[in-house]
Amino acid sequence: MKRPLIISDCDEVLLYMVAPYRDWLAEQHGVAFDMSGGDFSRAMKYADSGEAVAADEIWRLLNLFFDSEMHRQSPVPGVVGAIAALREHADVVVLTNLKDFRRETRARQLAGHGIDLRVFTNQGPKGPALRAILDEYRPARAIFIDDLAQHHGSAAELAPHVGRLHLCAEPMLAPHIDCAHRAGHAHARIDDWASALPWLLDRLYAEEKTGESA
Repeated sequence: MKRPLIISDCDEVLLYMVAPYRDWLAEQHGVAFDMSGGDFSRAMKYADSGEAVAADEIWRLLNLFFDSEMHRQSPVPGVVGAIAALREHADVVVLTNLKDFRRETRARQLAGHGIDLRVFTNQGPKGPALRAILDEYRPARAIFIDDLAQHHGSAAELAPHVGRLHLCAEPMLAPHIDCAHRAGHAHARIDDWASALPWLLDRLYAEEKTGESA
């Protein structure tokens, strides 16, 4: 029988991203980053003038961060041990919304933190990429983990049989984003790995316990 499969996002799930990005923007570009409004496109303003950063500059800065500053990212608490525990029961891969040429860099970054996993890159909604991964692995059961509600919506539409956990480990982001569980697109919302690990392990074996699909 095929092993179960866990497909996990990276930023704010495995590694912190918003906090080091905020610090770098302030240090190097004089930009204040505040996600309290829940809208990434409106979160960046020039500190000296209060003027909003233009959309094209937002994307330039974000790409520049991933070009040169990924070393600032660090694992979220408990994730290294949790991934190791999960790998005893399932295959684990990463599905991250980065441009394809950054796939190897992301894989090396994660491996450097003790999270040595296969990485898939994607742009846009994650449902189609999730389906492609499922077609390749054909797992006994699968669980998708992501920090953004829109990706759970896409996954729910294209792979409704997959278990879906909304997890956002960044405390300055988690209270301000849409909740996929509340919207009915995720099976749970858990924002820390100490609580997420037992939920995931239970979900992996839910079919054997109850006869229901995971």
